[in-house]
Amino acid sequence: MATVYPGDHATLAGEPFALQEYYASCHANGSLTLLFLPISRHSQNILHSPAHAASISIWSDRPAASRPRVSLMGNVTVFPDLSRTPDLASIQACYIAHHPDARWWLPGPREPHVAYWARFDPHSVYFVGGFGDEHYIGYIPLEMYQAALSGDDQGLSVAGRVLVDQADYDIQ
Repeated sequence: MATVYPGDHATLAGEPFALQEYYASCHANGSLTLLFLPISRHSQNILHSPAHAASISIWSDRPAASRPRVSLMGNVTVFPDLSRTPDLASIQACYIAHHPDARWWLPGPREPHVAYWARFDPHSVYFVGGFGDEHYIGYIPLEMYQAALSGDDQGLSVAGRVLVDQADYDIQ
């Protein structure tokens, strides 16, 4: 995930901050579920961003220059009231299925730190299919990403979405 330090930060105002974060593809439209801990630097940056902006880079099983990867740019919606978290039971089950070790940090009365559920909603998708002379590199329409089938049991996928054959779409 990448975020930006707020403008009033004492030494790093406006600087990018990037660090791998857990996410899970738990939404039919391609939005991602996040475990939001206000103690984390990313969470602090998101809360200070007027648009709650973030970017998440996602790659295939084995990162390599020849393998597909995607950068999702979007915003984060935080659900500080556990009882108002949409689809709470299914979100929690999905997230734990992807990250069993996260059970210790789930929102609720037993967490070691304050934690909330959050949803990352992409508004832009930049795709790198591999090498540029052999694979598509560029933005893809958000609607195409959102309409892609879930990739749980369906071969090659990135960000939980089945990769489509670019020849089937005009994605100039």
